[in-house]
Amino acid sequence: MSTKVLFGFHAVTVRLKTAPQSITEIHVDATRRDARMRQFVQRAQEAGAKLVDSEDTRLAALAGTPRHQGVVARVTALPQRHDLDEVLDEVAGAPLVLVLDGVTDPHNLGACLRVADGAGAHAVVAPKDHAVGLNATVAKVASGAAETVPYLMVTNLARTLAELKERGLRVVGTSDDAEQTIFEADLRGPLALVLGAEGSGMRQLTRKSCDVLVRIPMQGAVESLNVSVASGICLFEALRQRGA
Repeated sequence: MSTKVLFGFHAVTVRLKTAPQSITEIHVDATRRDARMRQFVQRAQEAGAKLVDSEDTRLAALAGTPRHQGVVARVTALPQRHDLDEVLDEVAGAPLVLVLDGVTDPHNLGACLRVADGAGAHAVVAPKDHAVGLNATVAKVASGAAETVPYLMVTNLARTLAELKERGLRVVGTSDDAEQTIFEADLRGPLALVLGAEGSGMRQLTRKSCDVLVRIPMQGAVESLNVSVASGICLFEALRQRGA
């Protein structure tokens, strides 16, 4: 069974909550004993996790970055959901899916997953050839959401959007030049929200696959928002319209 590394308080704490048995060991900064670290250590001990005191250089080597917050865990990789149909079949109400076209930065993906989790999205979908995969940086930024929100990478995004339409989902894409704003659109019912990377936006074929295009009304000097911020606005507007 494959193993991977998680680092940062949020990512490791979520794994302690959801699947403590999958944790092989947790390395913690031997010199850090502030309240946050003491609370984390207590939680890890209560979960029965193996704790290892480590120096900063070892933590950085394990995490692959110095931004580890003094917490690095070796874990068994959890089974990933690979079938979008399977995920949607388990949804009791109206499905809400976030589709990302061209998001290649792990920090942006991590933030999008965190937003998707907060808004109750049932899945995040991205093309295999035009996106970043799940890695330790994504998991750190996602603050645990990489463990809770299915992230599905598909071979053909346009075909996947067509399949979502066949399942009754309305595909709403975002574009700076759209006439309708996100606040004017009807986001109730089964929905797939499609966002492209900041700057380049959606690819042309993805754009053509959308049922309707909407924009976020910008009032200042900047022309666009970071994709994770835009995802948050769109998802929570959908949530608001659904009466949550």
